[in-house]
Order: sequence, then C-alpha cells, then structure tokens
Amino acid sequence: MLGKAEGVLRDYVYDYPDDVNGIRLLGEVGLALGALRDAETLLARAVALAPDYAAARFAYANALYRRHRYTESLAELDQLLTGDPGNPAWLTLKAANLVDLNEHTRALPVLETVIKQHPHYRQAWLSYGHAQRALGTTEDAIKAYERCLELDTGVGEAYWSLANLKTYRFSEQQLAAMEALLKRKDCDFRDYYHALFALGKAREDAGDYQKAMAAYLKGNQVRGRQVPWDMAGFERDSQEIMNFFDEAFFATRSHWGDPDPSPIFVVGLPRSGSTLVEQILASHSQVEGTAELADIIAIARDLSGKCRRTDVSRYPRGLKDLDRETVAALGERYIAGTRVQRLTDAPFFVDKMPNNFSHVGLIHLILPNAKIIDARRHPLDCCFSAFKQLFAAGQGFSYGLQRIGHYYRWYCETMAHWDRVLPGRVHRIHHEQLLDDLEGEVRRLLDYCDLPFEQQCLQFHETERRVRTASSEQVRQPINRAGQGRWEPFSQWLDPLRDALGPALDTYPFN
Repeated sequence: MLGKAEGVLRDYVYDYPDDVNGIRLLGEVGLALGALRDAETLLARAVALAPDYAAARFAYANALYRRHRYTESLAELDQLLTGDPGNPAWLTLKAANLVDLNEHTRALPVLETVIKQHPHYRQAWLSYGHAQRALGTTEDAIKAYERCLELDTGVGEAYWSLANLKTYRFSEQQLAAMEALLKRKDCDFRDYYHALFALGKAREDAGDYQKAMAAYLKGNQVRGRQVPWDMAGFERDSQEIMNFFDEAFFATRSHWGDPDPSPIFVVGLPRSGSTLVEQILASHSQVEGTAELADIIAIARDLSGKCRRTDVSRYPRGLKDLDRETVAALGERYIAGTRVQRLTDAPFFVDKMPNNFSHVGLIHLILPNAKIIDARRHPLDCCFSAFKQLFAAGQGFSYGLQRIGHYYRWYCETMAHWDRVLPGRVHRIHHEQLLDDLEGEVRRLLDYCDLPFEQQCLQFHETERRVRTASSEQVRQPINRAGQGRWEPFSQWLDPLRDALGPALDTYPFN
C-alpha cells in the first residue's frame, strides 16, 4: 500500500510542485519506506515553502533524526517548541535525539514530564524504556514496555522491545495476546510485523522451533516488502569499490588525510559480536565507547553526489580527483562531526558502525592512523541471528535468508580485498576464538591498538556505560556461549542461507 501511495503522491507532486501538503505526505511515505535521503529533501522543501507549517517541520525533524543528524533535528524541534512547549510528540522526539547524543540526564526528565502529563502517550513510554535499557536499568525498561501493553495502540512495538532484551520471557497470557493481535483484521501494519518478530523469539525460547521459524519467516517477508534490498546493486557497488581501491591508488596517497589517531572502527555485520569487542575496548581507561556512528557513511554519500536514488554515484571514483588538502579536510570533518558523541576526555573512541566494512578504503585514506577491527562470527550464527532481528531502521539486507547470506559472502570478499591491498591494516577477531581464549585475544587486540593491557578489559561486563544496540543486555554478562549454535534447531529450514553463503560458509574461520 505504501508503494502505491508513493507512486500516486510522486505524480501529484510532479504536477503540483508547490503543494506543501503533497510534498509533506510524500516525504512521510518516504520515511515509512526507509528512503531517508529523498524524504529529507522533500521535507526540507516543504519547510522552505511554508516555514510556519508545524507538521512539515516536525516531519523534517524526524527525517534528520532518522539520518543521525541529531543536533540539526534538535534545532528544528526547539523552534517548534517555542510555540507549543508542551507538545508530547515534539518533546518525545527531542528526548530521542538526546538519548542518541548520550545526553540521558537531559532526556529522562523530558520523557518523565511527557509521561506525567500524557500517561497514555505510547511513544513516550517506549522512548523511556529505550533510554532505561541503554543505561542498564533493565527493570525500569521492562516496566515502561509493559505499561505500553496496557495502552490501546502500538502494542506490537512494545512486545518486540521486550523480546529484544533477549532475557525477557513472555507469559502464556502474553503469548495468547500476541496471537490474538496477529489474527485481528484491524491490526496496524507496524504492530503486525513487530508482533511477528516478538512471537518468533517467544516460541524459540519455549523450544517450539517450527512455530518460531514460521513467525520469523512471515515477519521477514512482511518487513522485507517494506524495506527492499537490491542484491545485484550491492554486488555491483562492492565490486566497483574493490576495483577502484587498488595498491596503486594507496601508493600515490600514502599518509594523506587527518593524522588524528583517536578513532577505533569496529566493522563487520550486525550480530557478529561487535558490541562485545566494543565493550572490551570501552573498559580500557584510554578508550570511550560511543555508538554506531553514521559519519563515514554520510561522507561517502556526499561524495556520491546523488540527489535522487536513480542518480549515478560518483563514489568512489570521484576520490581520484581530490587533492591532499581536500582529503585531509574529510578526515577533519569526521573528527569534528563525531565530537558531539564524546562525553569523556579519553584519547581514543570506538565507532561501531558495522556497515563501514565497505568503506575501509575511505577510512584509511582520510584517517590513516585510525584503527580498524573486523569482528567476525560463524556465518550461520551471525546470519541467522540477524535474520531474527528487527532493526530500528535500514539493514534491508537482513530480511531474507538469501539476502543475508549473499550480503555476508560479499562482506567476506570485500574484507579479503582490504587484506590484499592494505596488508595488516585490519585486525580480525573471530568471535569463537574470543570465547575460547578471552585473555589472549584481548591482549592481541590491545597490542594492535597500541594500548597497554588492563585487567578490567577482561571484566568488561562490570563496565557501566550506555549501550544502544540489540546486544546491550548480553554484554553486561560474563563471557558465555549462550548465543553459539542457536541456528542448529532451525537447520532444516536454512538451506537457502547455506546456498547463498557458498564459499563463505565452507572456508570459515579462515576467510
């Protein structure tokens, strides 16, 4: 339905390019479909045409938030709030921005005010739960999510938020309520796919693997239609990156970029153990953990020169035309842009955006002294875990067994390319080896980062810090094998994944 609506609205806006209602609606549909860049462009135009149109400005603030441009989103929201300081939707989005800026002490009072004044406002309760989860106050997060279940709308997302804690166990009454929700003809679309992923997790925890797999498959099918993925396009883009970044390119640009050594990039796939690696590093006295930062992806997107999805990208080929000063400025832009995420004076920080594996060449060019760590996990464990995960935004490659297997295979091929053209540049950690020899792997990791060994890195689960990924509860526990082999009870349904993985499965852990 959203796809049909987009087509109708796009034709309408083409015929009536100054109709701000049409532009806003098309932008909001773009947000729902995950076309964030297009949505931002449309909504910025709506605001430019009608600066006092509050609905358009709020949608624009939401687009900026979804694109990780938090300070810009806050500026739009503050402008809105001068006219209506008690608006619950605006305040809740403001708090969400503050959470993603690690400003939890500012965000929680805002949410508490909204909840007090609007006790039935579901999104405030959800955001409050998310903030408490990031802080590690899990019981308070559970109370907030369970409060959402008592409200009339949006219960699907609340069910999934509970399931996504990974440690929560649903009651039989809750399971029955989820099943009943999914059978309702008036079930909201967002409720529907959130509840499917939650039900899959609940059935898996109960050992009913057939029903769990049925829920996971349906959830991925539904969500995958909303978040499409171009496998051929990703393969083409990956090959172009590998063709462009060769030994000759780097040989003529040695020691370009910003020499700042502070960033430590952790790349790989979601659900690969990267949050564990980040937590270990963030337990060191000289390292600050931040989040999955979108700054490198934003730089690559700007270098592409694309204004519309259909435009031809100039990334990475446009890099060959940049001089030393421009390349250094890109590195400086990254350092300046990520400073807002820094809360301590630690000399190093972790950027855990997994998708940055495609941009190792760009990182090496603009930040030659940054560290790059590839967190890798057994392909069946990693891919099936991602298949079961409902992501907050993007990650369209995960919604299908063939999609995720194909993505993992090309990730391995891309990383093998970086190993060939930049030998020794990337430090690889296999999750299973970390489980087998924690101290040995941690010592090798710290040696690569030029950091002295510190005992607290082995007690990473005792480190108090904000964690905003799906592994937040898991990294607050001692090292364990609870997540290993979780695909095995589902083996009979995973042939499409095996076929898509191909040699990436056969050669692990040597790839």
